Amino acid sequence: MDAPPDQDRSCLAVRNEALLLTGGESPRQIKNAAKVLGFFGIPWHTLHTIDFFAFLGSRRENSAKLRLICSADTFVELLARLAVGSERIRHWRQQVHSAFVYAGQDSGVLLWLARELAGDRKVELKENQPWAGDFVISSDLKDFCGVMSGVRITASKSAPEAGLTVRASTGKALKIISAGDCAAFIKIEHEGVPVFLSTAARVIDIDAELPTGVFDVRDHILPAVPIVLYVKWAFRGTCWNAPETNACLIIDDPLLKPTYGFVDYHQLLSLMKQHRFSTNIAFIPMNWRRSHPDVVRLFKENEELYSLSVHGCDHIRVEFGSSDPQRLYWKSRQALERMSRHESKTGIHHDRVMVFPQGVFSESGMKALKHTDFIAATNNDTLSTDLRHRAITVSEVWDVAVMRYHNFPIFTRRYPWAGMENFAFDALLGKPVLAVIHHDFCDHECLRLVDFIQLLNALNCRLKWGSLGEVVRRSCRQREVRVGLAEIEMYATELMVENCSQQTKRLVIKRREVDPSWIKDIQIGSRPIAWEFSGNHIRFEVELESGESSAISVRFRGLRGNEGSKEDVSYQIRTRLRRHLCEVRDNYFMKYAPGFISQRFKVN
Repeated sequence: MDAPPDQDRSCLAVRNEALLLTGGESPRQIKNAAKVLGFFGIPWHTLHTIDFFAFLGSRRENSAKLRLICSADTFVELLARLAVGSERIRHWRQQVHSAFVYAGQDSGVLLWLARELAGDRKVELKENQPWAGDFVISSDLKDFCGVMSGVRITASKSAPEAGLTVRASTGKALKIISAGDCAAFIKIEHEGVPVFLSTAARVIDIDAELPTGVFDVRDHILPAVPIVLYVKWAFRGTCWNAPETNACLIIDDPLLKPTYGFVDYHQLLSLMKQHRFSTNIAFIPMNWRRSHPDVVRLFKENEELYSLSVHGCDHIRVEFGSSDPQRLYWKSRQALERMSRHESKTGIHHDRVMVFPQGVFSESGMKALKHTDFIAATNNDTLSTDLRHRAITVSEVWDVAVMRYHNFPIFTRRYPWAGMENFAFDALLGKPVLAVIHHDFCDHECLRLVDFIQLLNALNCRLKWGSLGEVVRRSCRQREVRVGLAEIEMYATELMVENCSQQTKRLVIKRREVDPSWIKDIQIGSRPIAWEFSGNHIRFEVELESGESSAISVRFRGLRGNEGSKEDVSYQIRTRLRRHLCEVRDNYFMKYAPGFISQRFKVN
């Protein structure tokens, strides 16, 4: 059996497994499908169509039903062998749960197969160019489509390929992904087994590099969406899943004044209560003395809706993009010290999550955060500023958080104009839904913001809105191994776990770690627990009674030699002047002369 090397094979016996059928198709696409299965923690093995029915006949009757994945030409071979006798059809119905079939390179084979499955000689193929119109995910198959149900996807004009779509005249084929009057992904029953046919010529390679470090589903609709929809449905009880879909809106930069730019904190609070969402303010630590008492009271009285995170230290572009680890460590500590002073002065708790100014960070910056008390970072960008920055792959960005840099997590966030399809796909993958705006998105009485929030809340899932700290602590992926035992992968350096079942549950928790010697201790609550290191992961176990919850923290040792890094007077004057110019821009020029600021007053 081929399976991810870090999986405990004793666990696989109780899990549904995938069967990758091979025939005449490209081995590259089978490998790509195997990578997707591995990403979701699904066991699989390969089998040639010649051996398929002998394999079915040798299986125990109580074996879990098989999920098949193959190309159209391989499936055509399978159908030819299936038609030989009734015994094969009986085994097919009894032992096959479903099949996912991608088109491959031969459009003639795809056309023949679509006609055969639909029982309709009038089925046609149509070439669909990226600019021809939107793809729409069915709203009638909510159990299958999940959070993507009803979502409209506008294909990027830079998508690497055009796609074929199917036009059928009968109702036997159910459209899952539609393109006008055609479909790019359909469901058809064949001999009592649901077959999911995708017109994609290939399966996405999740080891492919992302030049920008950002995954945009609009660039990869057909290679990515159908197979992920199928895997999440067919292996629901087997694959890695997020226990909940956490969400938070982040606004970068504002001071805690009654109004900042277009942000009115009283108005925003009213909208949060009315439209059910939460807001985190990415707060610049340098402003720790300047919070207004009325806004302070507002935050303290509404902690479930308002929260603060840490937005740099002085908020200059390159402050966390440096390659000097000692300076960055000092900056990280200074940022937390200022936030602690703000908390002592105002009573407002802050989330120890870093939001990088203008998204700029280095590997040394990530290491510095890890060795202070930060629990995570959140950012739009995933590429560091290092001259030799390491490429980011699709699988790394699909993960709950990017763990490439010293295994300190970056939880990715998006602007509203990334499109609802990207937020929905993030949720489908198990990532938290993190949206970021600046104060100007609150113009016109927050009309754009309200429209955006309503679209998020209309997705076919329950968003659990909370503070940014709560979101990263509760974001993980888990899978049930057997009754009473679950595996959890941890990302932030703190994790909140709870047992919602009716019985005691044992949790096997693991977290990727580059150097276990950096770990000071691991605690559950305030109690240290034993842990072990193996295969680039730390691993430990926790037992929870029914209804019990616990906080787990991994604490790291500090760095040495960080003294003498204070800024000179010239730097302090320049930084404060820059900060005040930005505030003048946000509070006056952008509000009263928006054309002027964009052309003549660019300060950031």
